[in-house]
Amino acid sequence: MAVWRTVDMFLREEGRFAPGAILEGAARPPVGLYVALIVAAGLAYGAAMGSFSGLAGDGWLRIILAAAKVPIFFGVTFALCLPPFLILLTFAGLRDDLPAVLRGLLGALVLTTVILASAAPITCLMNLSATSYRFILIWNGIVFAFASGVGHLHLRGIYRSLIRARPRHRALLGGWFVLFVFVGIQMAWVLRPFVGAPELPVQLFREDAWTNAYVYVFRLVAGFLNEALR
Repeated sequence: MAVWRTVDMFLREEGRFAPGAILEGAARPPVGLYVALIVAAGLAYGAAMGSFSGLAGDGWLRIILAAAKVPIFFGVTFALCLPPFLILLTFAGLRDDLPAVLRGLLGALVLTTVILASAAPITCLMNLSATSYRFILIWNGIVFAFASGVGHLHLRGIYRSLIRARPRHRALLGGWFVLFVFVGIQMAWVLRPFVGAPELPVQLFREDAWTNAYVYVFRLVAGFLNEALR
């Protein structure tokens, strides 16, 4: 029950999760709490993604691997993007705002993963009713894009006071969004499979993990459209 109350307070932006508390107050939520929420919510949606092949055979192993990969995906992407962002923050003379910025960035990830977790039952339903592997991949991509977009809007709300005080934060906020999306797409490609194709054996990583993600995304969408138009 304490977990649900914490998530509810976060979604309502109440108490220590209010933008004012995050930016200025002494009751800022601990970073560890943010990380715990990201991990828990990421595990929930990852398990839903991995359930496409069901529980038969090695299906349970696909679910475990996918569940573990979602928090790893967000954690590694965040860790890769943070150093260059901190350098830009320092060059812009905004390093003093680092505690508030860090909690704002983590708060956006919390909201993103919470939205993903809330969509887990729908994804399970899609897995049960759909037979197209391409469709399931695109569906999960849409869910991730929507959740990430809402998370960014939440971050913009937290940043509002920072931008008002120091307008240079506006450009850095846009830079963070572009950097996180660019790195995130490639990282998702490296960590795949998340869903797991039923006709392929269970794999931790694909053999061509370090190829270009953006070429595949284009081919995936084109292939799905070709199937739909037949």
